[in-house]
Amino acid sequence: MTTVSSAEHTRRDFLYIATGAVGAVGAAAALVPLIAQMNPDASTIAAGAPIEVDLSPITEGQVIKVFWRGKPIFVGHRSKKEIAEARKVNVASLPDPQADEKRVKEGKDQWLVLIGICTHLGCIPLAHQGEYAGFFCPCHGSQYDTSGRIRSGPAPTNLPLPPYEFISDTKIRIG
Repeated sequence: MTTVSSAEHTRRDFLYIATGAVGAVGAAAALVPLIAQMNPDASTIAAGAPIEVDLSPITEGQVIKVFWRGKPIFVGHRSKKEIAEARKVNVASLPDPQADEKRVKEGKDQWLVLIGICTHLGCIPLAHQGEYAGFFCPCHGSQYDTSGRIRSGPAPTNLPLPPYEFISDTKIRIG
């Protein structure tokens, strides 16, 4: 009669280990797609993702429109004259008082970045239009100055500012 001591490995031990290993690999293979399907869709990520805007092709006096999170964003390269006009306004006389310096990044006064949606009913204003040569909403007559501040019309507040930062002298990241 042959006796096997418990210190030696048997064929049965190998089968237990092999079966356990195959089961663990199978469980991991089943969990990977289950967890991956919980991640947001690529279009959802793209809709909320920050965007970068190259400022170098924007000439002085030009306003471009880009889209971030489905909203139009106005990026304007203001002239010294536009900046001076915006700064000489008596802030206390504005319906939504806000100094021009608070609406731009320090040292980058020539760049104005606004969410281009009228605060009255959500229309998209036109740049370089209206009595103040800033933004004009033709739907109901709201007029904004060269800093995006409401000056006349039914809009209750200034054009909002999106979260943005300068990542270089010629590039900004919105969002």
